[in-house]
Amino acid sequence: MAGAEDGPGQQPELEDDEAVSCRRWGAQHAGARELAALYSPGKRFQEWCCVVLCFSLIAHNVVHLLLLARWEQTPLVMLGVVAGALLADFLSGLVHWGADTWGSVELPIVGKAFIRPFREHHIDPTAITRHDFIETNGDNCLLTLLPLLNMAYKFRTRSPAALEQLYPWECFVFCLIIFSTFTNQIHKWSHTYFGLPRWVIFLQDWHIILPRKHHRIHHVSPHETYFCITTGWLNYPLERMGFWRRLEDIIQALTGEKPRADDMKWAQKIK
Repeated sequence: MAGAEDGPGQQPELEDDEAVSCRRWGAQHAGARELAALYSPGKRFQEWCCVVLCFSLIAHNVVHLLLLARWEQTPLVMLGVVAGALLADFLSGLVHWGADTWGSVELPIVGKAFIRPFREHHIDPTAITRHDFIETNGDNCLLTLLPLLNMAYKFRTRSPAALEQLYPWECFVFCLIIFSTFTNQIHKWSHTYFGLPRWVIFLQDWHIILPRKHHRIHHVSPHETYFCITTGWLNYPLERMGFWRRLEDIIQALTGEKPRADDMKWAQKIK
């Protein structure tokens, strides 16, 4: 420890600029500035298109689901809602773990477009709170476009009798899509400590969506646990099972790649 062995009257050695810079997390971190600069106009255009298409399809499918609703199917629908939320939470963890742990910003296509935000987030966790609705939700809207299109196609082409039989399943799929679409928004709220609507705080306090205190566990370096960021319901059981560590051991044994190597490279940038 600096200064622990200094004699009487001696001034402790000052840390050099590199050591100080390494700990300068947030928007002024050298790696965070470089990663933020990689957000391109082309990426912005893609996000706009995905958000507009996604929410148009959501509105279309909501109308058809409401028209098909029957009271007698309520228990199955509720089961589907819970199952959809659970599966969305697991998938959010799988994607989050994969993008946090493997790959590189230098990878063609996916690097700058999809891995970059994960690298930026660990060295500037509050950056997500400065992103607008389009930047926050564009990628998730892209992922849910195909299932939303498939659902809309079924509503247009199948008979009312066939749709009535499929109704609980379609509610499950729709709930999975909704939770998945809003995962990044929920994640943003988990980093927002001022100005949240009361209904969001209520959902967080009742652990219906990812609570703020719960998500802090993931942001303890080296960011190797609590990857599920939709509801967070599966984080504790998956951690108890050692689920992510076992997957990492298998992949490292097969490929020789070290988990989170690229993440650490960006965290250590000083200029």
